[in-house]
Amino acid sequence: MCRNIVPLHNFEPAASDAECHDAALQYVRKISGMTRPSQANREVFDRAVAEIAHATRHLLDDLVSAVPPKDREEEAEKRRARSADRYEALREFQERKRAARSAS
Repeated sequence: MCRNIVPLHNFEPAASDAECHDAALQYVRKISGMTRPSQANREVFDRAVAEIAHATRHLLDDLVSAVPPKDREEEAEKRRARSADRYEALREFQERKRAARSAS
């Protein structure tokens, strides 16, 4: 799944319409393969984003949860930590690769 799309369910405060739109935009970008549609595709692209954002809003409004809402900042910190771990592992890999090339 696209890393830019984050879970929106069961947070306090609830997800905003802007967050639903942003998630829909990322989804449409991912499945269409384009970040900026051409003028010929702009209308259909924007319509898809609006329809998916609308469906996302309805989904989030109708879902129920038996557990207390999650804290947004705490979850964001967890995402930042996972991202830092990923990039640190990538940096270490690249350094080993450069060292191996230098040794050859």
